[in-house]
Amino acid sequence: MALAPVTSSGQSSSTGAASPTTQSTATNAFGLSFESLLKIILTQLTYQDPLKPVDNFEFVSQLAQFSQIQQGQTMNDRLQSLVSAQSTLQASGLLGKTIDIPSGNAVISGTVTAVTLQNGDPLLTIKTKDGQTIGQLSLSSISQIRLGE
Repeated sequence: MALAPVTSSGQSSSTGAASPTTQSTATNAFGLSFESLLKIILTQLTYQDPLKPVDNFEFVSQLAQFSQIQQGQTMNDRLQSLVSAQSTLQASGLLGKTIDIPSGNAVISGTVTAVTLQNGDPLLTIKTKDGQTIGQLSLSSISQIRLGE
């Protein structure tokens, strides 16, 4: 996301894309970083009506809300990592076991011989009784799990 810094005259200047450090900061659901929020608040303070200044409590409340959103995003990211790790652990537990995969009107049975990760998702490779190797099977495609035969 490109950020246009606000100059002292209140107009934005287009100096290009944001720095990598700005892009790597946590963002909330609206794509704003903490630095962006601070720039907005600073601009709001700079151009507020001096006869009707904004209450300090309102600013603290805005910062607290943004912090809650950031913490929620961080928690979601960590939970996603936990789910991914659990799926990988579950898939590795299938090594050597026989699984059934529905395929049209038939069911393909095979022994799990390998687990690979693609974009963090575990994919299984099975070897059927007739020696055929079938790969790239997701955990969700399994209909039954049995001890190795």
